[in-house]
Amino acid sequence: MATLDPSSPFLAQPLKQPAPAAALSRPFFEDKNRAFWMLQAGGWTGYLLLRTVVSLSNGFSVEGVIAVIIESIIGYCLTLLLSTLYGYYRRLPRIPGILLTLATLGTATAIYAVLDAFIYSFIKMPTPNISFNLVVGTVFINFTVLAGWSALYFAINFYLIVEQQIDQMQALEVQASHAQLAMLRYQLNPHFLFNTLNSISTLVLLKQTERANIMLSRLSSFLRYTLANEPTAHVTLAQEAETLKLYLEIEKMRFDERLRPHFDIDERVAKARLPSLLLQPLVENAIKYAVTPQEEGADITVSARLAGERVQIAVSDTGPGLIEAKQRPTLSTGVGLANIKERLAQAFGPDHRFETRSDPGKGFSVEIEIPFQIEEPNREAA
Repeated sequence: MATLDPSSPFLAQPLKQPAPAAALSRPFFEDKNRAFWMLQAGGWTGYLLLRTVVSLSNGFSVEGVIAVIIESIIGYCLTLLLSTLYGYYRRLPRIPGILLTLATLGTATAIYAVLDAFIYSFIKMPTPNISFNLVVGTVFINFTVLAGWSALYFAINFYLIVEQQIDQMQALEVQASHAQLAMLRYQLNPHFLFNTLNSISTLVLLKQTERANIMLSRLSSFLRYTLANEPTAHVTLAQEAETLKLYLEIEKMRFDERLRPHFDIDERVAKARLPSLLLQPLVENAIKYAVTPQEEGADITVSARLAGERVQIAVSDTGPGLIEAKQRPTLSTGVGLANIKERLAQAFGPDHRFETRSDPGKGFSVEIEIPFQIEEPNREAA
């Protein structure tokens, strides 16, 4: 059986009391203690009103109303005791717990019937006398009330257990999703660092220390900019473009005029959000397969435009396409385009498009289409 928090009649820890203004908008069972006392008070108040109406329909008498009130108070107190005992039984193995629950229900019914019979005889009979027939006459209704209350108690607790398990599963799924996004993002940084540090090492070996210092300074700025964001964070397209410009400044130290970057970002999509460092590996891929193998280098264009409620992003180059670069779809570390596809799937689910196009001898391009979002997507805490 599931473990019950001793401080609450219902399963799970009660949450902090919400502010009065926000209380009405919160789920009813969010505060388990409050929900229990409201149901307990409301249920027994309803029972009292129902029994009072039945008593009055048989003829008004003050004694009858008093008997109903006392009976309801006894039932209220007995069910409070039952809630405490049931809470203890829930922590026991299943079979002993069920047997003790049935035994307790039977005992509570007997106590309720005896007290009910005593009250009836004390108020309505000249000489109070608890007879067996009178006790048996009240057992059925007392058992029905307590059994109904017990069934409702266990049904609510079962519902809360299922709800709690669903919440835990959703929290675990969110944690797993964030962990996977972080892993994919961290796969990119070592690859970029490896190439850049290789270039700095080459400059040092060639005794071009000034260029090496400049490149190292720009690398520091790039890392400071990118590491400021969480691995799972979304940034605006304008921020992503600034990050790419920092990266290209570093690469331009290697390629000079052979690397010719161009940016064509529609101002309407500047605030659109996408996973951070999503486009950097595409630019890196273009440098590797378009700029590096050609003596004249290549143009690399990053463009973005608004198409209805969608943002269309393209990274293209004027390299040789797939004729001389058959392994173009993946980066040398093996994360490449598959990594980007996975990050898009994690961020947008099926609501995205990812396509590659190659015009042999004229270039290669990657087109991405995502929803136009200007707010950071919700990421629930674990």
